[in-house]
Amino acid sequence: MGVVRVAGKRVRKLGMLAHVSSLPGKYGIGDVGPGAVQFASILAGAGFGAWQMLPLGATSAAAGYSPYSSPSAFAGNISFISPDLLVRWGLLDACDLTPPTSFEKPAAVDFDAAHVFKREIIGKSYENFRRDEAYKTRFKSLSDEFWDFCASEAYWLEDYALFCALKETAGDVSWNEWPYEYRARDWRVLDAFKADPGIARMLDRQRFAQFLFFKQLRELKEACAELGVELIGDMPIYVGLDSADVWGHQDLFELDGCGRATCVTGVPPDYFSETGQRWGNPVYRWPKMREDGYRWWLGRFHHALTCLDRVRIDHFRGLMAYWEIPAEEDTAENGAWKDGPGLDFLSALRRRFADESGRLPFIAEDLGVMTDDVLEAMERFSLPGMKVLHFAFGDDMPSNPYAPHHHRRNCAVYAGTHDNNTSAGWWAIDATGEERENFKKYIGAAEIGPREACDAMIRMAAASVANLAVITAQDALGLGGEARMNTPSTPSGNWTWRMDSLDGLKARSREFRDLAVLFDRCDGAKTQSENKK
Repeated sequence: MGVVRVAGKRVRKLGMLAHVSSLPGKYGIGDVGPGAVQFASILAGAGFGAWQMLPLGATSAAAGYSPYSSPSAFAGNISFISPDLLVRWGLLDACDLTPPTSFEKPAAVDFDAAHVFKREIIGKSYENFRRDEAYKTRFKSLSDEFWDFCASEAYWLEDYALFCALKETAGDVSWNEWPYEYRARDWRVLDAFKADPGIARMLDRQRFAQFLFFKQLRELKEACAELGVELIGDMPIYVGLDSADVWGHQDLFELDGCGRATCVTGVPPDYFSETGQRWGNPVYRWPKMREDGYRWWLGRFHHALTCLDRVRIDHFRGLMAYWEIPAEEDTAENGAWKDGPGLDFLSALRRRFADESGRLPFIAEDLGVMTDDVLEAMERFSLPGMKVLHFAFGDDMPSNPYAPHHHRRNCAVYAGTHDNNTSAGWWAIDATGEERENFKKYIGAAEIGPREACDAMIRMAAASVANLAVITAQDALGLGGEARMNTPSTPSGNWTWRMDSLDGLKARSREFRDLAVLFDRCDGAKTQSENKK
């Protein structure tokens, strides 16, 4: 039958899950510059057609630098800005890039040090851009791009820049602890605040930093497109209370008159937790959002899709029904299910974002027990869900929906996700004796170790009927539990894993390409020439 394609695009793909922060480099944290393009080039040569990232939003020390907890649903993480590109654009001299000595040896991400260093070089770039009105001469072309960016992104950028400036002047306290005029967005007071020359410059620097980030990210997307690698992003369904979004759109969230959440999000008690999970994000006022056709949400998705090809919607089931917990409750036990926007919201997304074939550029995170309405909505809108192989080998393996023999074409299969241990770590640490025995029976092996289990997981994912098969960079390198990205419900020690170099991936390029060709996940015509490289 040949290669399966839709609208000229390959459907079956092999993807790699690797966050930007995990890329190697000399500045303490991965970025979206030349190193990211090199990574994408290696992926393309190894037969990968997709690169999946974690959320790219701004992060904070208070939230443990979790990419799923951001002060903005729109703003980018300026720690991911590439210093090398700033030099290439003439905004910095090479001598400006003197990173701390702690960056000299490959190591886990030091978010604090990396953020301080990036803020310093972005500040230098801004001063060079403005000094002696260089933006009118030397940087005229860049200046035109900057002003176009400010105009097109004003719907979120202005609130974010002002939020950051107010937060800095208020001593970094939550916005609902600001003076009443700031908290209530009294524009007579806020306009006077913005008119101060020092504040105006602070706002301009914030805008400029976001411009640099998104210019670099969009250039990365273009480079990936030329390589045949699609970028897949990740969108947390909820936003934090102390965010520019909640402060700027207080009418869209369940808040009291002082800006405090009256009810919060989470999930109910289940097999994994007797008290459930109390996430603490404010709940959306969905009826209010419906009045303007979900304008805030459509803007959020539009913004994401200018930089990404597809987006995974985290906690997709919350769009159909969500667990609402009174804010005064310490646990999730006394919550209640509430109806989400459901099919009406998904219809709005389809009208705005569906391609010519009617497909939406989204992946639904549907892990866990899904109700019939969630499954029916995914079927109606042809939304691919997720299958995680680590969950497949318990006592119910023959009927387990995560087992490969139950996969569907329209889904994405993962050996494990950022919340799982690595596959080698799963085998050595997390898997029960029964899971190990079932796994060995499934692959027809008598005795295997952690590395063999990892390689078998990769092969199993690639062989699945699922259109998209994703493996983590850690699994591609055969790493153990020491390389785990995140352990849910633990407040520290997460998100810091980082590659020492790209040599390990290069060394396995031919192996992965052969696997991708074998299971019809990439074209084999270039195999010989690319393997010689």
